[in-house]
Order: sequence, then structure tokens, then C-alpha cells
Amino acid sequence: MLYFVGTPIGNLEDITLRALRVLREVKAIGAEDTRHTRQLLSHFKIHTPVFSFHQHNERERTEEIVQRLRGGEEIAIVSDAGMPLISDAGAVLAGRLREEGLAYTCVPGPSAVDAALVVSGMMGRSFQFLGFVPRETKEQKKLCEELRGAAHTSVLFESPQRLVATLEMLAEGLGERRMAVAREMTKVHEEVVRGTAAELAAYFSVGRVRGECVMVIAPAAEASAAGAGERDVRSMVAVVQAAGNVPHATAARIVAALTGLSRRVVYEESLPQE
Repeated sequence: MLYFVGTPIGNLEDITLRALRVLREVKAIGAEDTRHTRQLLSHFKIHTPVFSFHQHNERERTEEIVQRLRGGEEIAIVSDAGMPLISDAGAVLAGRLREEGLAYTCVPGPSAVDAALVVSGMMGRSFQFLGFVPRETKEQKKLCEELRGAAHTSVLFESPQRLVATLEMLAEGLGERRMAVAREMTKVHEEVVRGTAAELAAYFSVGRVRGECVMVIAPAAEASAAGAGERDVRSMVAVVQAAGNVPHATAARIVAALTGLSRRVVYEESLPQE
């Protein structure tokens, strides 16, 4: 039997009892980064041998693993954090095991995708995971086209070094679409920032971004609904002004806070028509 085992995405307390048992009982553990995994195992006093298994040696290691499984060994596969196969190695191995009729299973654990959806507050009824943002300009344009018409909440990974540039690209492609960036999830310095892509780009451009980042982007349907709401903000702002005898800018801020719309959008949409 082969086990794809989920490991903590930050906080070591998130590992499951089943995962600890499996990692102790298997003959060997295939790891994305053996040094990282040995630290995890050492913390829980697990002494199972570890070998490298990552995207650059997956095909070679797959044949070795197949032979070991045929010999009766039980093996676990882990990534540095979260679930194997989710933007990490493992898909080739799983396909080969199916071809050979060899058993494998998943030991569920933490997932950055699920965690980001929850902390963003934008789960909705459905979502799509799109992996890492592509680096090529042509592919980025295709991504923006897909996101512009997306009916689901979208989740993407991005490195801290590329986050600001990616947010600027999304600001140009998606405009005022609501989104969130979560980084260092489950760790001491966990941070979740919400706003438009432009607002988030401005926020993260100050200082160095640390930790892997997950972006959650609201669906196009929500953007359309927001657009419909913007047509009514003029009357909403007028009601707030009349009720509280407050300036237009103050009323616009109140309406923005109540509706979740951009302050700038509410202010501009509610300006008196000439």
C-alpha cells in the first residue's frame, strides 16, 4: 500500500493522529525536501527512512516505488506542506499505480486551498483551484480572460517575490473585483488582507513580502451583482446624508462599509448628476 499523506502547512499541531501512525509504520517516506521532512519527523520522534521524491525525479522514483510496493513494502509520500499532488509531485506516480493495479490511498490533512477559502470569507457555493499563476505574459492574459467570466470563486498560489507584480496584472485585467491574499497561514505571523487587486498591490508593495501566498478571487457573478448595486448607491448615500446630516464623502464611506463596495466606486457613483 502507498499512502499520500497530508502534512501541516505551518502549525505542526495540525498533523492528524492517523498521519503520525502511518509515517511511523511505513517502510520509507518519499519527501519533496528530505531536510524539511526530517525536521517534521524529528519533532514527533519518528525515525522512518526518508528518500527524495519531487517534480524533477518523479518519473525515475516512480519505477523504484513500484518495485518496492511489489515487494510488499508500504511507503508514504509527503510534500513540504499540505497535500501531495496539489501543485506538487505525485500525479505520475498515482497514474502508474493505477496501471499496475497497486493499491494507494490518501491520508487527509491540512490544505492551503481550503484554509484560504475559509479565512477569505468568500467561499460561496463553489470554487475552482488554478494552481500557480503562469509566468508568461500570454498565459497571464488567458488567465485574466478566464477569471473575468468565472462563475466560481477562484484560488491561486503565488510566490512572495512575484505577488505585487501579479496583483498589478490582476488589477489591470479585473478592475474592482473583490479578492483576498492569505499568507503564512496557521503560523505566528498569519495575515489575511482583503480588497481590490490594486489596493492589495499597494499594500504589499511596502516592505518585503514573506511566506507563500494564496489569492482568493470573487466570481464574476458577484462583480455583476455589485455593478447592479452601484446603480442604487446614489439613493443610499442620499438617505444616509438626510438621516445623519453628514457630508457626501462621509455618507459614501458609510454605504461602502455596509455594502462591501469600493469607497471610490460608491463616492463616484453617488456624485450629483449634471
